[in-house]
Amino acid sequence: MKSHESVIATSTVGETLPASVQAILIPLKMERGDLMHGFRDYLSSTAAIAAAMIACGVSAAQADDDGGHSQRHGYKHVLLISVDGMHAVDLKRWVASHPGGNFAKLTQKGVVYPNAFTTAPSDSYPGMLAQVTGATPKGGGLFYDDSYDRTEYPAKAFYTSQGLNDPGCVNAAGTELTNFEALDKSYNYSTGLVADYTGGGTLGQVYTQLDPDHMQRKLVNGQCVPVYPHDYVRTNTIFEVIHEAGMRTAWSDKHPAYEDLAGPSGKGLDELFAPEINSQDTFDKGAQTGDDYTTSYTGVRTYDSLKVQAVLNWIDGYDGSRMQIKPVPAVFGMNFQAVSVGQKLAKAGNADTDKSLVGGYTDAQATPGNALTLQFQFVDDALGKFVNELKTHNLYDSTLIIVSAKHGQSPINVKDRVAISDALYSKAPGFGANGFEICDDEALVWLSPEMQQATNPATGNPYYADAKAYILAHATDLHIQKLLDRDELTRLYEDPFHNSRVPDFIAITDHGVICTGGSKLAEHGGFSDDDRNVLLLVASPRMDHGRVVEEKTFTTQIAPTILRALDLDPRSLQAVREEGVQVLNEK
Repeated sequence: MKSHESVIATSTVGETLPASVQAILIPLKMERGDLMHGFRDYLSSTAAIAAAMIACGVSAAQADDDGGHSQRHGYKHVLLISVDGMHAVDLKRWVASHPGGNFAKLTQKGVVYPNAFTTAPSDSYPGMLAQVTGATPKGGGLFYDDSYDRTEYPAKAFYTSQGLNDPGCVNAAGTELTNFEALDKSYNYSTGLVADYTGGGTLGQVYTQLDPDHMQRKLVNGQCVPVYPHDYVRTNTIFEVIHEAGMRTAWSDKHPAYEDLAGPSGKGLDELFAPEINSQDTFDKGAQTGDDYTTSYTGVRTYDSLKVQAVLNWIDGYDGSRMQIKPVPAVFGMNFQAVSVGQKLAKAGNADTDKSLVGGYTDAQATPGNALTLQFQFVDDALGKFVNELKTHNLYDSTLIIVSAKHGQSPINVKDRVAISDALYSKAPGFGANGFEICDDEALVWLSPEMQQATNPATGNPYYADAKAYILAHATDLHIQKLLDRDELTRLYEDPFHNSRVPDFIAITDHGVICTGGSKLAEHGGFSDDDRNVLLLVASPRMDHGRVVEEKTFTTQIAPTILRALDLDPRSLQAVREEGVQVLNEK
């Protein structure tokens, strides 16, 4: 089971929908808009970028011969970075307080979008997919990494790990989708931990890390077959488009399960470098048995450093492990987890030598505390390494750099935090033995498929109606601001009675609510500004000065922007055609 507070049972406020939720691509009202004022003035008054020191060295990377390429609007490379958890206001504050830092230098030759929003639900899995497909969950087909499908069956290992015989795909359909560390070869079903960061395979060779016996299954031509992460994606990715154009693609992320980014074909990524974040910390002195890389501020920086090195290796003209000479990818990048852990982890872990460190922010204005400041500095330093390495190999001028986030984190103000239990959801009529719910800072609920459209013999009502009435009756206990039911979910996504993955209900909770019984300070997944208003920065030395685009933008716009940068057709993406996604406006 994932580290989310989630419930699966196995035998094995009802007013008018707010305008802000009627279309998930229309963001909620800015709560901190006043903090964003003055960003344009700051950029225009900041001194020019200081000259960077370029280290000498020998590598396999070759300088780009632009061959007139720069006369078009395109680039030869795009470096995409996701700083998970980082808000737009975080970028504003960090640049103001660290004017000589690397974030600040990028803004001086870049475009900042202070009103950029992720899709909703604002989970990592759909959040990353949005950046590389242009799709919302409506088009992309994924709502959460830990979610549900009414037509699939549990993994073989779900049974064998309990000493049970595997029935295959014969029982009632409907199962949790475990697109996280549970897919790793060395995942231990008893402890919920992965033995080491390789996931039981070889980094850069994702299919040596993934175990088909750990994957959920479906019936195909009468055969019970495993479902790979890429099989869940319903729209093509930039990696597929770029790969099909004959260019190299590479990405680094927190689980091998991010194989989904290869797209429906499964062929979009030439290399996925995916060290497992939820594995035993084997690097840091002080880490205890059972401590993964998210249990300390030090541990997650150590973990992220593996991916930073992979990106540097790609820039140098190698694969992520620096074992083979490879062309510098046309599109490549990584996600950072350091900030996200710094926002969520309440206090120093076993691997942290400084026990005075505390996580999160110190006030409602998003002033980072001592631990979170360290995490921001770590990311800032890494960005500087990337830029310097690009300059070393004369790749900087031909590389577009995009920095954003899969999601934000809520609440920013720890005083707004309200911790609750989500156990009541699993007691709803129709949840039964095969229902599922996941709650971070909002809840997604799936009833048992066999009960979803059936009649409750105890009441004579449809189970669905009884479940809705039950959840609304407990709205106060669950701190529900708004319950999205079938009608509203159909309008936003698709009909849960006809789409196997759309939840039966999404409960939008009051601001600050997180589902936890522990000390966690914040979470993500919801619809609020703190969840969704993330940093978005597009930078290039070709831009003569920094500027700010105040209009509302969305992380879905990153995907077509990357294709245009590489002189490829943005309309090659299905989501661009079907959901009307636009390239980012640079002016």
